[in-house]
Amino acid sequence: MDDALRQQIGRRGALALGAGALASSPLWAQSLVDLGFSENDGRRPLTDAFPGKTGMILQRTRGPLLETPMAAFDGALADDPATPNDRFFVRWHYADIPLSVDAAAFRLRIKGAVNRALSLSLDAIQSMPAVEIAAVNQCSGNSRGLFGPRVPGAQWGNGAMGHAVWTGVRLADLLDRAGAKGSHVKFAGLDQPPGDAPWFAKTLTLAEARSRDVIVAYGMNGVQLPLLNGFPLRLIVPGYYSTYWVKALDSIELLTGPDTGYWMEKAYRIPTAPRASVVPGAKDFPTAPIGRMLPRAFFTKADAQAVRGIAMGGDAGVAKVEWSIDAGKSWHAAQLGRDYGQYGFRRWAAILPRGSHTVAVRATNVRGVTQVADPIWNPGGYMRNVIETAKVTV
Repeated sequence: MDDALRQQIGRRGALALGAGALASSPLWAQSLVDLGFSENDGRRPLTDAFPGKTGMILQRTRGPLLETPMAAFDGALADDPATPNDRFFVRWHYADIPLSVDAAAFRLRIKGAVNRALSLSLDAIQSMPAVEIAAVNQCSGNSRGLFGPRVPGAQWGNGAMGHAVWTGVRLADLLDRAGAKGSHVKFAGLDQPPGDAPWFAKTLTLAEARSRDVIVAYGMNGVQLPLLNGFPLRLIVPGYYSTYWVKALDSIELLTGPDTGYWMEKAYRIPTAPRASVVPGAKDFPTAPIGRMLPRAFFTKADAQAVRGIAMGGDAGVAKVEWSIDAGKSWHAAQLGRDYGQYGFRRWAAILPRGSHTVAVRATNVRGVTQVADPIWNPGGYMRNVIETAKVTV
């Protein structure tokens, strides 16, 4: 582990966010950005009012929902697709999030169906073999505001996502230390529900949890995790939607059967139909917990000077990105930037002929899964991955 990162975590004080950091009064005085929704108002304020965050699209004050502007993903000067920590999106379910964490007193508890219940300090975790992985963290409801007909929930544009290099320890190593048994692993954090609301917790099968790519992270892009992004520990589940990436992780519980709690049995479920799509207004269809992500390509700049963007393969690497200016009748290979691994963003660029065009862009992953133009609909507003378009005059 990098000594500077260890020292940063060790110095984290008892006060990280002041109470005024989440006040609503100063957040509405800045400029607006239009997210381009077709059925409702897509204008949102930009805010610098949250500690450690700059120029974020404010979706909700408490619990914080902060979206990354697409311009923050643009890579005009660098091929590295990492999203800066101060521009990385934020999503909490409840208002009572940890505003301070005592790093010295913090413990990660591993309990349930184990041979040895553990209570691990940050020092103990950081003394284990460290690993790094580049991965996109994307909210299940990213782009929900673009669904039609409109569905309830946070009306995100395309910016409820980010790519980072995560530093931590393999979850499998922690499970081995505890002598994990059972069939499922349940994760919960320091954020607290109001009243009788269910504690936020998500569960993986033991086989999924033992994947070598699943880690418990304490570092993000070479520095300690920001508090708003999950300090002191965050579960990283590459290729899966962000609902499984539990923030401020302090509890790992081994179960002997499936999790029947609200956040697995009722929330974050998708239709089992192809592409998780049903007829608008449909009810009583079979569902399953949301899981692996799908490939997507986005524009970060589309004007007379340049047409470029980022793409991800979902749960597999990006094989190709293609563009079309004839409504998908013909497709042309985009130039691809450096490959940062199967779970990360990859930059792309297109050189268009002169004229005015409606440009479409699609990504295909190494498994052959690609994007299509037909929109999807489900009542959760989940898993949008339709082909994006932009009007450009070259």
